[in-house]
Amino acid sequence: MAEIRVENLHKSFGEFAAVKDSNFVVENGEFFVLLGPSGCGKTTTLRMIAGLELPTSGRILLGGNDVTFKRAAERDIAFVFQLFALYPHMNVRKNIGFSLKCQGMARAEINRRVEEAARILRIEHILDKSVSGLSGGDRQRVALGRAIVREPMCFLMDEPLGALDSEFRHLMCGELRGLHDRLKATTVYVTHDQVEAMSMADKIAVMNKGVIEQFGPPQEIYARPASMFVADFIGSPPMNFLHFHAGIARGATETLLGDALIRMPALHEDVAPRDLALGVRPEHIAFDDGSALRGSVYGTEYLGTTQIVTVNTPFGQVKARTKSTGEVRPGENVGLRLSASRLSLFDKQSGRAVRSALYEGAAHG
Repeated sequence: MAEIRVENLHKSFGEFAAVKDSNFVVENGEFFVLLGPSGCGKTTTLRMIAGLELPTSGRILLGGNDVTFKRAAERDIAFVFQLFALYPHMNVRKNIGFSLKCQGMARAEINRRVEEAARILRIEHILDKSVSGLSGGDRQRVALGRAIVREPMCFLMDEPLGALDSEFRHLMCGELRGLHDRLKATTVYVTHDQVEAMSMADKIAVMNKGVIEQFGPPQEIYARPASMFVADFIGSPPMNFLHFHAGIARGATETLLGDALIRMPALHEDVAPRDLALGVRPEHIAFDDGSALRGSVYGTEYLGTTQIVTVNTPFGQVKARTKSTGEVRPGENVGLRLSASRLSLFDKQSGRAVRSALYEGAAHG
């Protein structure tokens, strides 16, 4: 397996810039996810790494070798597509071994690799079955087997679970991560599904409009979003924003929302008077009758052990995740207590997070 290094990668289609000067490193053996909405540039980035699309500028290095303008066949990668791309007239064994047969590999070695891949994927029992009668999950396993037998430097996967229903996707997330842990394979995985990304990735690059907004481990991206876009895209429900106008000095550990004094992590920069947004995750809001920050309950969503309570405040609507044992009623006036150490502050004009004690050591895009 090998390290993948992307340097100042840019791709334009006429006047449209699909990918704008991306930089990131996928370490040897790492499971790396490109995450973002449709049209953000993640698949274009993957296709450039694979050699299926040429960049306008920048460099791509696989295992230290510059492969920027090499053909896909010269890159020693395996690509797994969303729609499986299996040959319906072949059985599972022949589908998995077909690329090796095309290379002229000896039959004994093909059989060894196919059976080893089938063992890893736990599909030995269907090797001689037709692919046309397989479930979506088994079809995906066959597609993965076809990639594994090539023993490539890295695996590239373009929304491979997109054609499966939600139950199978959840199952395959666990299987894919388990497979990665067994193979120790360098993997680049593209998805728009934050659950897939958060449950499988060692590192995530969140993309928006061709730009990597943030790069880092899932825990860092969730707890310390670098921008309002990332904060809103990650999390279910996403981060809440309380909107206000203020100027705040470097080192400040509190600010005013109307009459409510809100404590927050110490700021590491001066903020001139401007429109700001205080960001707070739903689980970092609690009900407190003594709080000056108040709102009216709009509704509740029961989720078993927890509930999502939607509250309208003068600074915007927020959703709080609380224990379902606490009863609140629509229209009830409630006080809100925010977890001071977990608050983010954003500049609304740029959308970027203001540097604070919370963000020490965080990697922005």
